[in-house]
Amino acid sequence: MASTPPPAATANKAELLAIADAVAREKLIDKGIVIEAMEDAIQRAARARYGQENDIRAKLDPNTGDLRLWRVLEVVEEVEDNFKQIDPKAAQKLQDGASVGDFIVDPLPPIEFGRIAAQAAKQVIFQKVRDAERERQYEEFKDRAGEVITGVVKRVEFGHVVVDLGRAEGVIRRDQQIPREMVRVGDRIRSLIMRVSREVRGPQIFLSRAHPDFMRKLFAQEVPEIYDGIIEIKAAARDPGSRAKIGVISYDSSIDPVGACVGMKGSRVQAVVQELQGEKIDIIPWSEDLATFVVNALQPATVSRVVIDEEEGRIEVVVPDDQLSLAIGRRGQNVRLASQLTDSQIDILTEADASEKRQREFTERTEMFQNELDVDETLAQLLVAEGFTSLEEVAYVPQDEISVIEGLDEEIAEELQSRAKEALERAEEAAREKRRELGVEDAVAELPHVTEVMAVTLGEAGFKTLDDVADLATDELIQKKRADNRRRGDSRRASEDSKGGVLGDYGLTEEQGNEIIMAARAHWFEDEDEAEATAPAASEEDAAADGNQ
Repeated sequence: MASTPPPAATANKAELLAIADAVAREKLIDKGIVIEAMEDAIQRAARARYGQENDIRAKLDPNTGDLRLWRVLEVVEEVEDNFKQIDPKAAQKLQDGASVGDFIVDPLPPIEFGRIAAQAAKQVIFQKVRDAERERQYEEFKDRAGEVITGVVKRVEFGHVVVDLGRAEGVIRRDQQIPREMVRVGDRIRSLIMRVSREVRGPQIFLSRAHPDFMRKLFAQEVPEIYDGIIEIKAAARDPGSRAKIGVISYDSSIDPVGACVGMKGSRVQAVVQELQGEKIDIIPWSEDLATFVVNALQPATVSRVVIDEEEGRIEVVVPDDQLSLAIGRRGQNVRLASQLTDSQIDILTEADASEKRQREFTERTEMFQNELDVDETLAQLLVAEGFTSLEEVAYVPQDEISVIEGLDEEIAEELQSRAKEALERAEEAAREKRRELGVEDAVAELPHVTEVMAVTLGEAGFKTLDDVADLATDELIQKKRADNRRRGDSRRASEDSKGGVLGDYGLTEEQGNEIIMAARAHWFEDEDEAEATAPAASEEDAAADGNQ
């Protein structure tokens, strides 16, 4: 007859369940996970007591707190592992009818936890609960990137702000904070969830107060028309803590997007400005016409003319002399924000600069036509004035586009095109000789879209064989180079923009770049095919030689 467990045991059962309930509620995790952690801890303690080689299992009833402990044994004909196997004869004593291949249960008596075992069990439970809590936090926040969340500043470490989000912690790194913003422990703070990553030490929730999307979300909270989709912020750029620009558009003709964002007496925009520590915000009407949008983006400066170079991906803006400093802004801030807003490189020129540049280009092109076409200055100037900028244009445009110029006829047009083609051939021949002097393979010059002049550029950069070109990425080959324009006010970015691909000055498209590189790599695959084709033949010869021996 089984004896009744002592009251102490009953109290321990109740205490275990109470602890599991409390931990589950505090950590906001499933009680079953805590019970599992306890069972794992008890199993480890039992193995320490009875031997690590045993396959010991523990089961804690979540309702009654009853604990069962047993050892699992496999019934085998010949015992090789005394800890996990048992022969059929001994198995009959534990379970009637046990046969080879069965797994039987050998009940074990409850164990008393010593100090070391109890400490180890405690560590196991803490680790399991901590892992479950981290997984719960990750699942809760992983799909919330882009949301604005409010938290309490918990601590500041090495300039990074740790924010208590209630069920988790987030961090605002130094580069994502608003410069010169004073943050104290205990302050309530709003920020944007940038991303959530799963890491060994738990989910890392990265927050930002400097990202343009944080400003977008703040406007959506303050302006009902944005939240409802009637007004949309099409573009945003920020210099955190100093100045920002947003481009807005209204899908309802009766609603002014700029006025709606400003609000009555500026109440709406002021609410955002206060949250951003006094950051000045320019609200600009967005336009599909890039030139119009650029003019708006450079406000308050007045723009005289906008020239868009689609091939180079840059915009030249001409302003009156007295508007230059206003257009550039303090430390280049205005033009920098306008560039970010329009996603274009903007170069600012005064009327005098623009006139000087046009005159310089006119003179250079006139001299080039005079020298290469062997014509007088008047005819060369006439070609430049009509918009011709290169020998290729003269050589390959339809003849009537030249003959219709006042003072020219078909005979002169034909002669000009003939001279232009001869000049191009001379340049090609000179480039071919220079390429060969540089040691660039003929195969490189024969690649699609590659001219002799391009081959010279490749050679001067150290790319002289097909393998050299084949090793390049498309961007390394064709990325456009941009001039380092100090007036843009961003010398770091300008320096980066000045770096481009080896053939970045030749206007090649990404598709053409891909074709060049794939053609350069073609011989790799041909070599592989030849190796595969010759391998069987060599094997047959070896076999024949072996047979003769």
